[in-house]
Amino acid sequence: MKIHYYKEKNFGDALNPWLWKQLLPELFNEDDKIAFIGIGTLINENLPYLTRKARWRVIFSTGVGYAKGVPQIDESYKIYCLRGPLSAQKLGVSKDLAVTDGALLVKSFQTNSQKNYKFSYMPHYELAGKAWELVCKELNFGYIDPRWSVEKVLSCINQTEILLTEAMHGAIIADAFRVPWIPIVTNPTILPFKWQDWCQSIEVEYNPINLERLHHPRQKTDILSGVRLARDWVRQKKAARKLYDIASTIHPSLSSDKKSEQLLIELQEKVQQLKDDWKAGMFTEN
Repeated sequence: MKIHYYKEKNFGDALNPWLWKQLLPELFNEDDKIAFIGIGTLINENLPYLTRKARWRVIFSTGVGYAKGVPQIDESYKIYCLRGPLSAQKLGVSKDLAVTDGALLVKSFQTNSQKNYKFSYMPHYELAGKAWELVCKELNFGYIDPRWSVEKVLSCINQTEILLTEAMHGAIIADAFRVPWIPIVTNPTILPFKWQDWCQSIEVEYNPINLERLHHPRQKTDILSGVRLARDWVRQKKAARKLYDIASTIHPSLSSDKKSEQLLIELQEKVQQLKDDWKAGMFTEN
């Protein structure tokens, strides 16, 4: 069985090999005849082509989104669970398959950690960089770059009291670790559907806060460098004021302890079901 995921330098995607190979080490190799589709917004019209060599497509906690359509669910799909009820609705399958995002399973590996920051900010991976790091430093906020290693991101979230995040899997891990979170939007390409899908699964309303987009300052020196650096400095000051205002006034979100534990148990049961099916030879070729 081969893990299918987007190989971007992004925390949510990188959780796939980190998590699944710990939970299900005996299942994975490079056999692309069985595609395991786990963490990410991976179910769309492109999935059949991207997994075209697969006889089986094992769907585990994945979400619907991006592209325009969804694949026709045929006998090659074995759906154990989906990210949320909106994904189930889009696919036309039972709402009982809607559990939550599989990243919640990281909670199984959580250890207690000292809180080093009252607030931390985690930008979208495409907009992460020095500019946001400088803003956080000025505010004495923690800065969490989604391009860092999985272990480092997990540790930093665990050391935070309240997480402000544009990265959805930052919010998912924060919720798993019982760290309240505030969803931020700076990028119009952020997909509200995937956030709503997950939030409905944990019974929390999705109320994102808009924040002006902030780019990484230009590193090279040219004739306009002085103007560009001055402009970036002004934007960073403005971003710092807005981020502080959000942290000071917005009530963060967090699912209930009961709901979080219930969903974790459901996911663990799905993991066991997959193990049992594998041992029983469900995915072996006749």
